[in-house]
Amino acid sequence: MAVSPPQPGSRGAPDAVLVVDVGTSSVRAAAVDASGRVSHVRQAPLAMAAPAPGMVELDAERLATSVQELAREVLAGAGPVAAVGIANQRATTVVWERASGRPVAPAIGWQDLRTVLACLTLQADGIRLAPNMSATKVAAVLDAVDPGRRRGGELCFGTLDSWVAWTLSGGPEGGVHVMDATNAAVTGLVAPGDAGRWDRWDGRVLEALRIPEAMLPQIVDTVGIAGTCTVLAGAPPLGALCGDQQASMVGQGCTRPGLAKATFGTGGMLDLCTGTAAPDHAGRGPAGTFPIVAWQRDGAVTWGVEAMMLTAGAAVSWLNDDLGIIADAADSAAVAGECETTGDVWFVPALLGLGTPVWDFGARGTLVGVTQGTGRPELVRAVLEGVAHRGADLLEAAEADAGIAVPALRVDGGMSANPVFVQALADACGRSVELSLEVEATTGGAGILAGLAAGTSGHMEAVADAYLPRATIPPRLSESDRQAARARWLDARDRAARTIPELSGIEF
Repeated sequence: MAVSPPQPGSRGAPDAVLVVDVGTSSVRAAAVDASGRVSHVRQAPLAMAAPAPGMVELDAERLATSVQELAREVLAGAGPVAAVGIANQRATTVVWERASGRPVAPAIGWQDLRTVLACLTLQADGIRLAPNMSATKVAAVLDAVDPGRRRGGELCFGTLDSWVAWTLSGGPEGGVHVMDATNAAVTGLVAPGDAGRWDRWDGRVLEALRIPEAMLPQIVDTVGIAGTCTVLAGAPPLGALCGDQQASMVGQGCTRPGLAKATFGTGGMLDLCTGTAAPDHAGRGPAGTFPIVAWQRDGAVTWGVEAMMLTAGAAVSWLNDDLGIIADAADSAAVAGECETTGDVWFVPALLGLGTPVWDFGARGTLVGVTQGTGRPELVRAVLEGVAHRGADLLEAAEADAGIAVPALRVDGGMSANPVFVQALADACGRSVELSLEVEATTGGAGILAGLAAGTSGHMEAVADAYLPRATIPPRLSESDRQAARARWLDARDRAARTIPELSGIEF
């Protein structure tokens, strides 16, 4: 059966849920109806500090205050809600005192690289962790505030879903200390239990990093009542916690094997639903993707694979902030539209290295084919097409590792509003691109998940059936022309590789 759209009704319709969505650059709260439509949006910037090169921190107390203020503003406008859902940037790490509820140090952002050496050292013991996981971040906080590891029972660790759930459910006054499976699976601290459930902490990693198990949260389902948001009017139940990329999957209806979405923001993530069969490997696949927990409900995991590009919208920001050749990100489409082709100029968006499929941290941004006739429009178009070809890289890798063909690619994120980029993506992928109704689908997806827990939404199969894009963009290139363009692109990507050989040799 399909999810029926809500009928117009009085203020505070019973199928509405409240969503708190903590992104990388902002936090927002909104009301979401049963179909995932978002309203009453309130948003505030999320100030990320960089105290030193490679370090990224945020003020968790300030975040908690913003979350409560925004949530109360939404409830004041939308009225009572059936449940609350939380979506969050994954792996960002908070450690706080159980008794006071106060963080003992700034939260460490998922992008933070301070633990690179620790990760490389652990590889010698056969433990493979990446610095963007939570594990070594927790250890780094403990090394600073509790080097003797004497305060295990006094401290709490959590990712941002845990921290927001704790604060909304009362904090020291009875707050729940939980983390959902989508977030737990990317901490580096958890190992799958029986039947592929992500429900137990990995003792070997805890011992290696000297992390007391007493400070870890309870791992809970993505969908399911995990507590009560006592600090909010009406004390609505906490119905869902979910990592941002997985919430975006649900928001774009990718709840059936073979359906995939890509989010193009500062970087880019592509996630493909693979179903209930557990993956053959826990780490990186042959084509450079990673298995993910798409969601967990009633103890059962639905899986996916994830492909990553480190530079997407950041390349457009480079055109604006550093080169000054466009007025703003939106201007890139108009400037690129001044030419029909790049004149065989190719740009590899590897400003921070290359992720899937090659994982070369020493690759760097590269322009190939520049001539005296290359102008501003050709350069801007080359950047947009370069990001599009990286999107095709991700799609090809996900299909290869999953063994599943994707019929069309669903897309959200800031770059999905750029028509030149979207057309280039369809051409590079050789299939239609379906644009999300919401530019950011994460909030809607978290709302659908919370509605499932509260009984106001249908079921996961209905989510897939009900998906409706705002536009579908078909490819315009013939298959032979597409293959020729892909060959030229792959040649350019090869030229960008190993620009900094010592970084290219690092693997996580």
